[in-house]
Amino acid sequence: MSHILVNVAWPYANGPRHIGHVAGFGVPSDVYARYERMKGNDVLMVSGTDEHGTPILVEAEKEGLSAQELANRYNRVIAKDLCDLGLSYDLFTRTTTGNHEQVVQELFRQCLDNGYIYKGTQQVAISPSTGRTLPDRYIEGECPICHADGARGDQCDACGNELDPDELINPVSKINGETPRFEETEHFFLDLPALAEANLAWLDTREGWRTNVINFSKGLFKEVKPRAITRDIDWGIPVPVEGWIDNPNKKLYVWFDAVIGYLSASIEWARRSGDPEAWRKWWNDPTTPGYYFMGKDNITFHSQIWPSEMLGYNGAGSKGGEAGRLGPLNMPEQVVSSEFMTMEGKKFSSSRGIVIYVKDILARYPVDAVRYYISVAGPETSDADFTWSEFVRHNNEELAAAWGNLVNRVANLIAKNFGEIPALDETAMTDEDRALLDEAAAAFDTVGSFIENHRQKNALNEAMRLVGDINKYISATEPWKIKDDPARLATVLHVAAQAVSDANHLLAPFLPHAAQKVWETLGGTGVFSPLPRIEEVEDLDKPGFTYPIITGDYKLGETVHPWAREAIVPGTPVSKPTPIFAKIPKEAVEEELARFDEALAARREAEAKRLAAAKAELDK
Repeated sequence: MSHILVNVAWPYANGPRHIGHVAGFGVPSDVYARYERMKGNDVLMVSGTDEHGTPILVEAEKEGLSAQELANRYNRVIAKDLCDLGLSYDLFTRTTTGNHEQVVQELFRQCLDNGYIYKGTQQVAISPSTGRTLPDRYIEGECPICHADGARGDQCDACGNELDPDELINPVSKINGETPRFEETEHFFLDLPALAEANLAWLDTREGWRTNVINFSKGLFKEVKPRAITRDIDWGIPVPVEGWIDNPNKKLYVWFDAVIGYLSASIEWARRSGDPEAWRKWWNDPTTPGYYFMGKDNITFHSQIWPSEMLGYNGAGSKGGEAGRLGPLNMPEQVVSSEFMTMEGKKFSSSRGIVIYVKDILARYPVDAVRYYISVAGPETSDADFTWSEFVRHNNEELAAAWGNLVNRVANLIAKNFGEIPALDETAMTDEDRALLDEAAAAFDTVGSFIENHRQKNALNEAMRLVGDINKYISATEPWKIKDDPARLATVLHVAAQAVSDANHLLAPFLPHAAQKVWETLGGTGVFSPLPRIEEVEDLDKPGFTYPIITGDYKLGETVHPWAREAIVPGTPVSKPTPIFAKIPKEAVEEELARFDEALAARREAEAKRLAAAKAELDK
C-alpha cells in the first residue's frame, strides 16, 4: 500500500461554483482519488473554500454583509454543491480556521528566517472614490506584453503572464469604471528569483506531465521577479512580524495563504482523526506522491508559487537555510491542469451571466449524467465546449441506452428465468464466452493505466467500449431465445452478469451513484461506492466558530471495493430491476437555452443599472 496525496484547487468563496469550475478541479480529482482507493492505496484528498482577499470584501460590501458573513454563506453553498456532486474529500475545510492561520504564519516565519521573504515597496492601486486598495483581479486594461484587451491586474489570460496592476495600459476598475491611482507602500515580498534555479531544477525532473502544463510552467521563469505577499487590506491573515502583527490594515495576501491550505487542511484532518502527526505520512515521506488538480488559470500558483514557498520553507533555494518544525515538505509529484470549458461557445463568466451553476444543473438532472459529461467531453487537454444538445445526447445514447439498458436487460433476464445469479458450467463455455470474460478482466489494466496517467477520457472510452461489447454478446447469444437448454442459458447469463459487474467496477470512479445501484441490481448488499457527507464541526482553535466540512468513510474491503474482478456468487437473489438511467427529453435542450437567454438578459440589465448607479455616484 502506498500513500497518495490528492490536493484539489480551492474554490473562492465569493459566489457559487459553476460547471466550468468543477470540470477543471472537481470531477477529475475525484475520479483519480476513487481509483487509487480501489487500488488499495491510502489516499488523503483535501481542499476547502478560499476566503481571504479583496474580492470577498468587494462582494460583501455590495451585499451589505461583513467579509466573514459572506464567506460563511458561500462556504456552505459550495460545500453542499461539491458534496452533492459526490466529490470524496477526506476533508474539505476553509481558510478562515485558526489552524490555517497558524500554519500559514509558520511558513511565513521560516521563509523569512531563511531569507526568501524580504521587506520592500510596491505601487498599489487605490480607488479614488473610496481610498481602498483595489484587488488586482478587479483592474483591467491592455496587456503590456501581448497587448490583449481585458488583461487583469494579476494575470493576462491571453498570454498567461503574471502582471502587476501598474503595468497595465489604460487600467480601469471593474467595480465602477474609474481610473485607479497608484501609491507606493511598504510590503513583504517572496524572493522568487532566489528560488528560481531550485524550482526549475525540480521542474526538469518531472515526468508524465501534460505538455501544455510543463511548457507553461518552465516559461514562468523566463523573466521571474519578486512578488509582494502582503496587501493594504483589513481582511486576511495577520503578518507575524513585530509592528505588523497588530496592524489592522496590513495582511498576508490571499494567493500566498491559499496554496498553503493543502498542508493546513492535511494537518486539520490529522488533528480531527485523533492522530495529530498522521499528516506527515503524506508530506514528509519523500516516497509519497502529491497530485494537484486545477484549471489552467491556476498553474502559476501550483508550479511556481507553492513550490517556491515550500523550497523557501525547506531552505532549498540559493540562500540555503533549514526546514522549520513541520519538517522538509514534499514537492508536488504532478500538477494536473485542465484547460477551459466554455458554454455554448461563450466563456463561462458569473459576472457576465454566462454560467451554469452546479446547484442548478444537479436540481434538474442526475448527478452521474453531469459527471459523465464532464469526464467524456470535458477540457482535459484542450478547451471544450459545454452544449446542452451534447449533454442530452451523451446521457441518452451512452448512459441510458447503452449502459443502463444493458444492466436492466441482464438483470431482468436473470430475475425472470432464475430469480438468482445462475451457476456457471465452465465445461459448457464457448470461445465467445471466454473471450468476453478475458476482455473484461484485461480492461482493469488498460483503464487503470489511463487513469494513473491522467487520461481519463481514454479510460472512460475504454470502459464504455467494454459495455458495447457486452451488448454485442447479448445480441449474438440471444438468451431470450434459449428455451430448451437451461444449462446454456445459465452460462450465458452468468457470463453477462460477470462482465456487467466488471464494467461497473471500471465505471465506479466516474459514476459512483449509479455504481451503487448497479451493484444492488445484481444482488449486492452493503456499500459498493462510498459517497461523501457533510458534518458540522467546531473550529479546533477558535471556540464557538462552527462550519461544515465534507468528509467520508473510504476503506478498502469495507466501503471501497477493489480494482479487480470480484466473482459474482451463484445463488445471489436478483429481483426485477428498476431503470438505472432515464432518458432526458430532447425538448430539454430548447428549454435550457431559453432559460439561459432569460437569465443572461436579466443579469445584463442588473449589471447595467449597477454601473450606472456607480457612475452617477462618481459624478456627484
